[in-house]
Amino acid sequence: MNTTREPGNELKGLSVSLVVYRPDIQQLVQTLTSLVRAYEALKESHPAFAFDVCVVDNGGLPDMTAAFDLLRARGATCSVIAGQGNVGYGRGHNLAIERTASRYHLVLNPDIDLDRQALARAVDFFESNSQVGLLSPRIGDEDGRLQYLCRRYPTLVDLFIRGFLPARVRHLFAGRLARYEMHDLINECDVVWDPPIVSGCFMLFRTSVLKKLAGFDPRYFLYFEDYDLSLRTHEVARIAYLPAVRVLHHGGGAARKGFAHVRMFAASAFKFFNRFGWKWL
Repeated sequence: MNTTREPGNELKGLSVSLVVYRPDIQQLVQTLTSLVRAYEALKESHPAFAFDVCVVDNGGLPDMTAAFDLLRARGATCSVIAGQGNVGYGRGHNLAIERTASRYHLVLNPDIDLDRQALARAVDFFESNSQVGLLSPRIGDEDGRLQYLCRRYPTLVDLFIRGFLPARVRHLFAGRLARYEMHDLINECDVVWDPPIVSGCFMLFRTSVLKKLAGFDPRYFLYFEDYDLSLRTHEVARIAYLPAVRVLHHGGGAARKGFAHVRMFAASAFKFFNRFGWKWL
């Protein structure tokens, strides 16, 4: 596949990459099913839009024939990239990004459910706002509450409070966390232009911008690769938070996933601050 097209000459379509490692198969199927529904809605307004879904198997992916058949029945192209071992989140997505020639590319977690209108509304916004290179949606939790996953530049204290303090202590720093999480700007109805950092669980890019940035920095194995990519995106395009695009996120923080994740979080934080500057308090 040709991956060296000049910006503006991309195929008319949308590609999606999901990186999985020993996935929860029920949740993954649920995510792919929500993608099918969102693609069906997209085709109602953009019937010629091609749709390509690539699952990058970093290990432990079971047979996905039934789920892929559902996508293919709706006109999608499906593929699996496997055999590379567990290369990490960003490098995994880069394997798919290198191959795509779509107009738009969605970096998606396998624990996200898309609202049926999510892709249609996102594409309409892109096509009405040529300066936008990256779009972030309204992200809700399992109870329907807004998750504040847009961020200002973090301090070490912010990261420690949010990631590792128990809830009964964390509430003492509510004002500080609210500023970090942009509670003053992020809401259910207003477009917010140029939030400094957006979540990697759903990053919808204009593919030409993503390729110009060469995707994720492969030095991050897990965590902070989305912080890094967000900050670099500001150098070449605008970022928009668009609450009309709605998704549900089932994920959790590093501390709730065990000590191995805490170590990876710390290692990636060190790389991030070394590159962009340390901010303590």
